[in-house]
Amino acid sequence: MKRKALIKQITSVGCVLLRHGQRHDLYLNPKTGKKQPVPRHNEIDENLAQHIIKILT
Repeated sequence: MKRKALIKQITSVGCVLLRHGQRHDLYLNPKTGKKQPVPRHNEIDENLAQHIIKILT
C-alpha cells in the first residue's frame, strides 16, 4: 500500500499527526487515545498497513 493512501485513510477517520520522527511518524486517534507509528517508506507492506488501520480505528 502506498504511504499516501494509508495516511489519507487514517486521517479520514479522525487521526492526527502527533510528531514527525526520522524513520516513523506518530499518529494519534483522539477519540480512543491510541497511538501508532507509521513508517516513512513510500511502500508499506499490506499486512502492516492493515494492522495500523486496525489499531487506529
